[in-house]
Amino acid sequence: MGILGTGIKEGLVLKPVRYKWAMDLYDQAVANTWFPNEIQLGEDIADFKKMSDEEQHAITFLMSFFNPNELIVNKALAFGVYPYINAPEAHLYLAKQMWEEANHCMSFEYVLETFPIDREKAYNSHVEIPSMARKEEFEVKYITRMTEDTLDISTIEGKQDFIRNLIAYNIIMEGIWFYSGFMVALSFRQRNLLRNFGSLVDWVVRDESLHLKFGINLILTVLEENPEIVTDEFVGEVKQMILDAVEMECEYNKDLLPSGILGLNSDYINQYVKYLADRRFEELGFEPVYNVSNPAKWMATANDTLQLVNFFESTNTSYEVNATK
Repeated sequence: MGILGTGIKEGLVLKPVRYKWAMDLYDQAVANTWFPNEIQLGEDIADFKKMSDEEQHAITFLMSFFNPNELIVNKALAFGVYPYINAPEAHLYLAKQMWEEANHCMSFEYVLETFPIDREKAYNSHVEIPSMARKEEFEVKYITRMTEDTLDISTIEGKQDFIRNLIAYNIIMEGIWFYSGFMVALSFRQRNLLRNFGSLVDWVVRDESLHLKFGINLILTVLEENPEIVTDEFVGEVKQMILDAVEMECEYNKDLLPSGILGLNSDYINQYVKYLADRRFEELGFEPVYNVSNPAKWMATANDTLQLVNFFESTNTSYEVNATK
């Protein structure tokens, strides 16, 4: 029996654990538990008020994207992932991840409540700004299929749909788009601004690094257990999804920083986006496409992200996809 399955009576016995990587990630996620009010964001208000209009716009823009999309990820997990796997250790991890996504949503609410941000403007941006709405429309297309359709994962087509959904929410949303935003958010701390906000983002990044690792492990495990789904056409489609996502993110970043701020502009961010995409390609077993260097090497020194950056540099040989054998 593989990791895919929909039986209610299956997956009710935790031991012996079949997928050690899932259990290890659950244990790490529990150890990482945190709460947003542990961070004194009020200490950053003075920084926020002295920032330029474009700097304040960037923070507001990031909140506009992150806040609703943390909840979109939870819908993806609840409707499109949890019901189709039968390993209890994976269910344990997904339950913790869903709590973490809720915690991230509340963290970004904390930012909106603390900083003098126009909440209505922030909320409206994700539907009024075309580049942001386009990203959300892309994700909603997959979330709609996950929530309104039932996958028949006994078929090749159903298994391929399951993987497509994982690529959309985990590799693209969490693994590329979120990390692009994290880098921008953490760039302010590089200039000694919003240091407590930076600590909050560090903790979110630490969670998201595990989400990404779980998703990639799950994708590789499903592909290993169901090699028949890996057709040339399917591989080409997955690759094109990621290429399209990079193009969408590059347009979005032009709206995020129309003119650029000290040490950061859309070209810089978009080089980082392409660097991230190449890491995702490699982790999925593809060759890199963009072959650009990491312009934000300082991310390696950000608190709690060294492990994440090391993870970026790894390939799929690092994952325990053979844990069932």
